[in-house]
Amino acid sequence: MRKYILMAAAALLGVTACDYLETKPKDTLTADLYFRDETDLQLFSNTFYNNLLDKEPYDHQSDHYVNLNLSNELHGGNFRVVPATGGGWSWSDLRKMNTLLANMDKCDDQAAVDKYTGVTKFFRAFFYFEKVKRFGDVPWIETELGSADEQLYAPRDSRELVMSKMLEDIDEAIAKLPEDVTPYRVNKWTALTLKAEFCLFEGTFRKYHGISLDGHSYEDYLRLAAEAAKAVIDGGRYKLAKDYLTLFAEEDADASEYILAIKNDKGLGIYNNCTAFANMPTQGCPGLTKKFVDSFLMKDGSRFTDKPGWETMEFKEEVADRDPRLACCMKTPGYKRIGGTQVVAPDLSSSSTGFQLVKFVMDCTLTGVDRVEMSYNDMPVYRYAEVLLIYAEALAELGDIKQTDLDISVNLLRDRVGMPRMNLTQANQNPDWYLKSEQYGYRNVTGANQGIILEIRRERSIELAEEGYRYEDLIRWREGKCIEQEMYGMYFPGPGEYDLTGDGVADVCLYTGDIAPTSSVKEIVMLKIGEKTSGILLSDGNKGYIDPQQGIQHVWDEERDYYYPVPSKERQLNPNLTQNSGWNDGLSF
Repeated sequence: MRKYILMAAAALLGVTACDYLETKPKDTLTADLYFRDETDLQLFSNTFYNNLLDKEPYDHQSDHYVNLNLSNELHGGNFRVVPATGGGWSWSDLRKMNTLLANMDKCDDQAAVDKYTGVTKFFRAFFYFEKVKRFGDVPWIETELGSADEQLYAPRDSRELVMSKMLEDIDEAIAKLPEDVTPYRVNKWTALTLKAEFCLFEGTFRKYHGISLDGHSYEDYLRLAAEAAKAVIDGGRYKLAKDYLTLFAEEDADASEYILAIKNDKGLGIYNNCTAFANMPTQGCPGLTKKFVDSFLMKDGSRFTDKPGWETMEFKEEVADRDPRLACCMKTPGYKRIGGTQVVAPDLSSSSTGFQLVKFVMDCTLTGVDRVEMSYNDMPVYRYAEVLLIYAEALAELGDIKQTDLDISVNLLRDRVGMPRMNLTQANQNPDWYLKSEQYGYRNVTGANQGIILEIRRERSIELAEEGYRYEDLIRWREGKCIEQEMYGMYFPGPGEYDLTGDGVADVCLYTGDIAPTSSVKEIVMLKIGEKTSGILLSDGNKGYIDPQQGIQHVWDEERDYYYPVPSKERQLNPNLTQNSGWNDGLSF
């Protein structure tokens, strides 16, 4: 495996075999001998990509997307505890960044120094963004520390100081990084996207959590988010790919839409698990929740949840004539896998809710991709679609959005899939009851722009479905109570045979009692109601919604759960570290 990793690094960096053989032996290196040329800087910074970027965004659970076994965050309550170590409180990558920045002056190639200073400042801002999202206040460290350095025992700095430092880093990165479109390497546009992303997070977090600190206001961050996103739009280097479904299944990242991507490669033995994850019953049984599926609009732009009887529609009727992205996220009647000719029904043994995933699933004609950890499609880190959504959301939250802003942002996403365009006036005149309800939607959106904010949230959750954003969106919007809403699946009115493909032939039979009934359909799947391991659990006895977590109560603590706890051993080592509110680690200081 080590051989493959080294080969991959060489291939991605454009380093030849001779280049690699001629590098200096690492076991005899000192700082005085290293950091002398661009290759040194490049190789030293490579681990930032590998260590910090999320290689499997498709496996993040939320209220929209669950596995059979829920994460501790979705369980909530006593499932969440203070860890002794770990828990995201790791600083080794930061030390390496500060080491690189401290030694940049040893390189005589000024262009290389500028470029890799930009790369390192980008990743330091990225690193701290992850820390602020998780812990809030954290120590800001921008110098190389030794084992006896007093700063190792520093208290947590305010999030305003940390965010201000992040802004300094990312602005320097934007100024120094190249403009070339490079989906596997950070550039100016990647840095602008990160700036837009963390400024949107901070602006909305402060707005909805009621945080006011000396320095920047929440409005300042929202304006910076909109400006950074607009700079990417105006740069003209990116556009939306034509086909939403195949975008995520392609071997190579679409350089027109992927601003930054994780490179996977069959020849180099670099894989992910996305295809097996969606299709194999041993990989977690992921599925969309009914609450999320019901939020997709009808194809004509009307609301599904305004239709009479929407709550108890059977699968074929429920998913008919919806936003085409629904069929790009999950199996719907008539589904044929990319490259396939056979209509395939949802596999209730591989999806805990019955709403089985198809996004990121690779072409079925490709050899081996159905096996565990054998997919090799590239994974998105940043897409142009997210930039468009950030621009629209930031302006909507500021109250400054105009129809022309929608037309150059979210309406391009709707154009791609043939959906009617979002209308600002109509959205604000008639906010969606479903999206603002406590049972299915958001509690905290108010004001004259309520309707358009809700619609942009709908668009964001649909466009970025299964890409790992949803949980953090709930955090910044102060909508953790969405975790307490029901996480149901398909609806079944009772025992009987059901056609899930739309071909007129039953695919699944639900039954009660100890003996499965006889069916004329040879390949039908028999599921016993009330049997958890090999059958199906329904919310209302012998009828209702698939309820894979039956009896489990999801509990969200408004005073505690928006932050993670600082590990207890870290506080023992450094008593100046305070604990986040609501977390009890047994320490009295």
